[in-house]
Amino acid sequence: MIGLGHYLVVGAILFVMGVLGIFLNRKNIIIILMAIELILLSVNINLVAFSAYLGDIVGQVFAMFVLTVAAGEAAIGLAILVIYFRGRGTIAVDDPSRMKG
Repeated sequence: MIGLGHYLVVGAILFVMGVLGIFLNRKNIIIILMAIELILLSVNINLVAFSAYLGDIVGQVFAMFVLTVAAGEAAIGLAILVIYFRGRGTIAVDDPSRMKG
């Protein structure tokens, strides 16, 4: 039978993959956004697992709010990337730091 520990291990693996995706790949901003989505997905897995384990629905409702925020973050992030790409012709992560000042 699959218990709470199994869900926590899957959530931890997804979280570590997301953090590694952010720190190991600093050139491609699309990969960074996907890594952030992995981190949010791992949080959702933990919320739903604890909610089911405790018999409370609050964790599942909160997971829906996290999914809504993640969808909005992805849509706005990709829209900003498209506008930035049209202006510069590249989406390298190093280039936005030149826009300071």
